[in-house]
Amino acid sequence: MPKNTKVTQREHSNEPVTESVADLLSLEHPMDYKSSQMSMGLSPGSTAPVKALLPSPDPDAEDGRPAWNNKLEYILAQVGFSVGLGNVWRFPYLCQKNGGGAYLVPYLILLILIGIPLFFLELAVGQRIRRGSIGVWNYVYPRLGGIGVSSLMVCGFVGLYYNVIIGWSIFYFFQSFQYPLPWAECPIHRNGTQAVVEPECEKSSATTYFWYRQALNITSSIDDTGGLNWKMTLSLLVAWIMVCLAVIKGIQSSGKVMYFSSLFPYVVLFCFLVRGLMLKGAVDGIAHMFTPKLEKMLEPQVWREAATQVFFALGLGFGGVIAFSSYNKRDNNCHFDAALVSIINFLTSILATLVVFAVLGFKANVMNEKCVVENAEKILGYLNTGVLSRELIPPHINFSHLSSQDYAEMYAVIKTVKEENFAQLGLDPCILEDELNKAVQGTGLAFIAFTEAMTHFPASPFWSVMFFFMLINLGLGSMIGTMTGITTPILDAFKIRKEILCVVCCIIAFLLGLLFVLRSGNYFVAMFDDYSAGLPLIVVVILENISVAWIYGTKRFMQDLEDMLGFRPYSFYFYMWKFVSPAVLVLLICATVIEMAISPAGYNAWKHLTKSSLLGSDRFQSYPPWALAMAYALIVVAMLPLPIVFIARHFSLISDGSNKLSVSYRKGMMKDISNLEEQDEQRFILSKNPSEAPSPMPAHRAYLGPGGTQEMTNTNYGTSTKTGYQNIGSPESEL
Repeated sequence: MPKNTKVTQREHSNEPVTESVADLLSLEHPMDYKSSQMSMGLSPGSTAPVKALLPSPDPDAEDGRPAWNNKLEYILAQVGFSVGLGNVWRFPYLCQKNGGGAYLVPYLILLILIGIPLFFLELAVGQRIRRGSIGVWNYVYPRLGGIGVSSLMVCGFVGLYYNVIIGWSIFYFFQSFQYPLPWAECPIHRNGTQAVVEPECEKSSATTYFWYRQALNITSSIDDTGGLNWKMTLSLLVAWIMVCLAVIKGIQSSGKVMYFSSLFPYVVLFCFLVRGLMLKGAVDGIAHMFTPKLEKMLEPQVWREAATQVFFALGLGFGGVIAFSSYNKRDNNCHFDAALVSIINFLTSILATLVVFAVLGFKANVMNEKCVVENAEKILGYLNTGVLSRELIPPHINFSHLSSQDYAEMYAVIKTVKEENFAQLGLDPCILEDELNKAVQGTGLAFIAFTEAMTHFPASPFWSVMFFFMLINLGLGSMIGTMTGITTPILDAFKIRKEILCVVCCIIAFLLGLLFVLRSGNYFVAMFDDYSAGLPLIVVVILENISVAWIYGTKRFMQDLEDMLGFRPYSFYFYMWKFVSPAVLVLLICATVIEMAISPAGYNAWKHLTKSSLLGSDRFQSYPPWALAMAYALIVVAMLPLPIVFIARHFSLISDGSNKLSVSYRKGMMKDISNLEEQDEQRFILSKNPSEAPSPMPAHRAYLGPGGTQEMTNTNYGTSTKTGYQNIGSPESEL
């Protein structure tokens, strides 16, 4: 073989073989040019050697990377990761708070503008590069390799407190095997022959008292740690054991777990929906949900919260989406996956909201009837003492069967006649709409509002067991994705046994998670939820978007997708990645920073019943200086890898990792080199110019942007071309 050929020069060069990300992303199965009509001058009717007709090995199988057993397991894993506790309690809360049906409009718009495009982007890069979050962004743009490290940090923070919520659900699950439910009634203390209801419970409610005093045994402030809550510590240990067992064998075992953890919540939600629709007042709740308050759509806060919910609902920036998709075959239709999972996620949120509003409608009717009874007793007392005249009571009203409409009529008459002294009577209007408008956020919805509603269900322990078992499964599906987002990048970087890594990670996480099972642990859960996973995740995702759309190049990425999928994605994605999604994310960052600046930093502390305080209730309290420093430290620590890695690689202090090609890519590349060597040698024997040999690299079709035409261009191996070997650090050419 001639010594001056480009292949021979590359083979004998001491320089490491490096390839651009364009080559990595445009990898196709090796093409056997021996069997082509161009090879060795074969005529169209000639027969190529039998060996050349054998199928080439699958590069996806050669790199030894685990793979999903089937497509259904993969889809269930992505659905289980994206559909979590936020769909059950945060989405219904935001819908209730921001105008009911009017909130669905901005949510759906932003799901289309930023949710699906960015979800598709993460699926595509993970599937093509077949690495976790750290490896993917090292390949795309090494100086922004800190994106993957920040994703891992955020995953760690979220996993720490998210599993505590699973622990709470486990505690309530086991407490549900009692009749009546332990939170159905206030505790009664015996003082000799006299029975006394717990004053703190009487002033709040049975479910609220059980949550704060029995389950959490919470302190009055974040400064008072109060020691470990041993019941919750044991529940947290059980939660981490479950997570460890689910992920210890990798996707082969977690895929099986997903069949149950992803599908069972839907069974429970449908059961709750059917049961909820049979309850009195359920229609009132659902009508309240779908009655749009259109004026709310003009408030910027509604759009900001809708964007944030879209962002977190799909699990963008955590690394779990990238990690799951990295176990796919390269020709998997990830565009279909992105649309399917996003739609399932949205429909799940709607289903959960229907269930929640049906139950809240029932609860509102129960509370409204209770209000009517209590105030009717007050009116009877005023009538008996002569404070009110019986002439004020309409003749058709029967106090033994008093309806809400009758009470409203009587209330209006008394208020009109006794206008000056009405406030002294202490009567409540008992309006159903007011009960429906009482927003219950986050854990309060699951552990206070829902538990209170279930105490009024027939066979309440059964429904309570089903509900908290559903929460455990929802949380478990999300935790599997979170842990995969942590372990996959580490396994890609360090060759260690995944079983050992999973056990070590879970043990460390449990020990760190003891912070959240202190008696003041609920305050730290709120802190981590507010600060560790908000701003850092938004910054991570906008850098992901910029690195692909502006540094690597949207046109090149679209062409890579066409080579991978076999069809060109819609031009819609070109414009979303290039312009719309970055702009929306910048606005979201600005809105988040402004809100953090103008909103007081604090938490809702449970104030115990004392001699100076007559009510047991939660009150807003500012963070002490040390807690405020800890909150902002979470943001700094999560975002610190971004500038550190950028500076270190800019000044060549650490390796950029760009020459660490995947095993399958190296094998495919060497197969192409081997093919080219044989062809050059044959051409030399036949007195042909070696440069006339066909290129072993697949032909690239230049993507000319939306609506552009495609041109077939053959590139010679080793020649710098726009699509194959352009420096990844250079800006995308717009010509």
